[in-house]
Amino acid sequence: MGALTLMAGFGALIGAVVLAWRALAAGRGGRRVAAARLAAVEDVYGAGAAPPEPAAEPFADRVLRPLAARFGELGRRLTPAGLVARLHRSLSYAGNPPKWPAERVMQAKGLGLAGGALLGPLYGSGLGGSGALIGALAGAAAGFLLPDLLIYNLGVRRQQEIARTLPDVLDMLTVSVEAGLGFDAAVAQVRSNAEGPMAGEFARVLREMQIGKPRSDALRAMAGRTTVVELRGFAAAVVQAGELGVPIANVLREQSREMRLRRRQRAEEAAQKVPIKILFPLLFCLFPALFVIIIGPGALRIMELLGT
Repeated sequence: MGALTLMAGFGALIGAVVLAWRALAAGRGGRRVAAARLAAVEDVYGAGAAPPEPAAEPFADRVLRPLAARFGELGRRLTPAGLVARLHRSLSYAGNPPKWPAERVMQAKGLGLAGGALLGPLYGSGLGGSGALIGALAGAAAGFLLPDLLIYNLGVRRQQEIARTLPDVLDMLTVSVEAGLGFDAAVAQVRSNAEGPMAGEFARVLREMQIGKPRSDALRAMAGRTTVVELRGFAAAVVQAGELGVPIANVLREQSREMRLRRRQRAEEAAQKVPIKILFPLLFCLFPALFVIIIGPGALRIMELLGT
């Protein structure tokens, strides 16, 4: 019994020594880590130490964005208020491209003005000092007006695409309504199955109606975003039918028939313009080549005979 008690006490003594040693080692390690961290802080923020350098901003944020903002301010100051309203209208006709908002167009106008003013004298330097000045003015004007021309061209092409696809879209809308769908559901069906700018316009109309805008206001807004007479007539007819209580299916059927007739008439008109359009290329390009091929050998032979 005494031997067991002695062994238990010896084991407890050894365990106490081990625990005490581990506690001292942990305390020393913690103190060393704390001392190292304090030394690092002292090296960075101590007396005479330089503060950490801030992270360098990207080149686009430091240079390109302020420069673009200055060009945009230049374009905005030189653009009259009436032309600004016309620019917004042209952007609306072009479908408001997400990559070209009005602010970016103004920046492009300012950049084109500066670039044209710098490059213009290079083309006009052959005419002397006045030529360089005229080249600078012409280049600045061309660079300033080029974004407006591009936006206008984009709007014209989009409106032509709307006029071309409108009859097919109205046919789909008419079939959907006659199949039993409501007007809103038929518009959603057109948005899901159709493609092109006309489908985008109907998608915008549907989105405006879903957020609480009246159907008549949404259709009038769509008519204001286009120059296509047929689309404006369609919007006015649907609004009038809703106000008077006329069945929408009958209105859509008549509108679809009228759109197909007008598309056929436009195709016939374009076909009748072809002879007039090819007249000048024939006269100035094809006929001279034919004359050279047909009359040239005979003319050379006559010159040889007369020469002898």
